[in-house]
Amino acid sequence: MPADPKMFFNQTVKSRIDRVSIKEIEGFGVEVSVLREDLIHPQVSGNKFRKIKYNLLEAKKQNFKTLLTFGGAYSNHIAAVAAAGQLMNFKTIGVIRGDELATKIEENPTLSFAKQCGMDFLFVSRSDYRTKNTVLFEEMLHSHFGEFYLIPEGGANHLAIKGCEEILYYACKPFDVIAVSVGTGGTIAGVINSSFDYQKVLGFPALKGGFLYEDIRKFAVETKTNWTLVTDYHFGGYADFDERLIDFINSFKSQAKIALDPIYTGKMMFGLTDMIQQKKMSFGTRVLAIHTGGLQGIEGFNQILIKNKMTTIR
Repeated sequence: MPADPKMFFNQTVKSRIDRVSIKEIEGFGVEVSVLREDLIHPQVSGNKFRKIKYNLLEAKKQNFKTLLTFGGAYSNHIAAVAAAGQLMNFKTIGVIRGDELATKIEENPTLSFAKQCGMDFLFVSRSDYRTKNTVLFEEMLHSHFGEFYLIPEGGANHLAIKGCEEILYYACKPFDVIAVSVGTGGTIAGVINSSFDYQKVLGFPALKGGFLYEDIRKFAVETKTNWTLVTDYHFGGYADFDERLIDFINSFKSQAKIALDPIYTGKMMFGLTDMIQQKKMSFGTRVLAIHTGGLQGIEGFNQILIKNKMTTIR
């Protein structure tokens, strides 16, 4: 990382590509590699760096001193905005879903990390949180905190898409399939926009529901039709999982030496592996799976696994 943190966010990052070999896909004739976006920065990595980058630069340009954003108890986005704000000398505010969390900051790894980075919190009920995009809610925030630069939940706005369009670069050209996990739809929209027409972009949603198609179309270039969502591997919905997923994540790390998170990249890689085993990809296909980071959430996730007396993520 450059000595000047601002230069870090000014640079165009080209992540390295690692070929992976795991026993589950041997003999199927499909080559899988991982674009290591998780290695961009210890705290601001993956698609969070991409989504935050141009928002930070715009906030600096407009002379804002404070960033405000939204997220849940284990939000990668909250952690990344807190860390990025500290790097760039912004005050940061996190509006957190769940007012019961106000007394549980220290026992929550994500929130305690954000607090250590200097983030202040506003904890709101789940019902109030659902109104966060209304004019009335934003007016309440301004009366409470004054002026701030607002970054949407998950970071999905046109500046975030601009950042995500920089994920793919010249070394990604030889791949036939680009795989990426999907949350709000912003990351895949940027990947679609910068993909080559001969490439197929597969999105693996972390939650169920067909609404994502419309969300993605808001930001994806209209003439791009080389993409689809694979909706069979959400494991029931956001943050849902079973033992198969945890076992796969641990096996993948043991073999490939790459950690996966259980919300996004774990489900994507599980889905890719299953598709290859079902011969849904032709012999000779070259797949590039984008590692969107999100590893900070594993510690909190393991707390849940321990509570349920289940195997933890190594």
